[in-house]
Amino acid sequence: MKKFLRIVWRELGIIRKRPLYILASVGVLAVNIVFYTTFFRDGLPSKLPIGLVDLDRTSTSRAFSQQLDATQLGQVVYYDDLHLARHDMETGKLTSFVVIPEGFNADLQAQHQPHMAYYVNSLYFVGGALAYKDIMTMVNLTNGAVQREILRAKGYNERTARAMIQPIVLDQHQIGNPATNYGVYLNGVLLPGILEMIVILVTIYAVGSELKYGTSRQLLGMADGSIEKALLGKLLPYNVIFTVLGIGLELLLFHWFHYPLRGSIGWMFLDMLLLVSASEALGMFLVELFPVLRLAVSVGAILSVLGISLAGFSLPVEAMPPYIQGFSAIFPLRHYYLIHVQETLWGSGFAGCWKEVVHLLLFLFLPAVLMGRLNHAYIYQDYERD
Repeated sequence: MKKFLRIVWRELGIIRKRPLYILASVGVLAVNIVFYTTFFRDGLPSKLPIGLVDLDRTSTSRAFSQQLDATQLGQVVYYDDLHLARHDMETGKLTSFVVIPEGFNADLQAQHQPHMAYYVNSLYFVGGALAYKDIMTMVNLTNGAVQREILRAKGYNERTARAMIQPIVLDQHQIGNPATNYGVYLNGVLLPGILEMIVILVTIYAVGSELKYGTSRQLLGMADGSIEKALLGKLLPYNVIFTVLGIGLELLLFHWFHYPLRGSIGWMFLDMLLLVSASEALGMFLVELFPVLRLAVSVGAILSVLGISLAGFSLPVEAMPPYIQGFSAIFPLRHYYLIHVQETLWGSGFAGCWKEVVHLLLFLFLPAVLMGRLNHAYIYQDYERD
């Protein structure tokens, strides 16, 4: 136990002498937390610039523009020239623009079915989709108002007119995120994904630096030649640091920002502990597989980014090709996300997520597969260092 504690104290001294470890863990995570929580502070983007080219200039077109400008998401920018509106959208100043043609109101009154054109820049996915939603909502409301006036003129009462305009009324309930807050479903997994990336890269650097700086034999000597004891003592401080960061992140999201959580915060703490431990195990495995620091860091960075992409919170894994669906299971963040969904939306506890808990625990056995390869590298140091 004394020798084990000496290894722990040795690693704490290395962390103190090399600010890179604190900067790459606490610093990077803190910057990302401030950036993303500030970016999604309002939940949804607001005041998206929507261009309006009103060639009709009637009370109907003015009412449409005022209603579009009154929505939470859109802010109308008026244009007199179609080409200028198109130029501003092509240069990124507008997310979309609407063209109300000349004679629009007259065609409405004569029931000639006028055509209203709108252009959406879908290159900006979120902005374009939200602008499209706003425009379509206003178009449907305008269409309904026109139909109501026509039915009133034909002698129908208000109730009958509404039933004819909208025969089926939708009662919509958005479970788990009623405010449609983008931060709830992005930050809840994106920030743990960034933490996973930090854990993998710092673990690779911590273990691989012993080879790079030629200090691996000294570490093994302190552990009586036991590679297992050496790595456990070396990684214990990082495990504590990352676990504290992860639990602090969960408290920040669910208590400070009040993200929806139907289940227990204790299960989210356990989920984070398993994510940190599984990510460390994956980082150790990559060093064993590639006992060259720069190569292991490069592979770890690529896998970390893929892990965020294949977690399933932005695009459902079920919608991906079958071979990609299977590939997503090798990333700890995928299993963290599934537990996250079960606990935040349904509060299912152990009954709903025990399979993912088992999957994350299996990652802990991953370093044992190639432990002998890393032991050989630590003893003989026969891999290039630069």
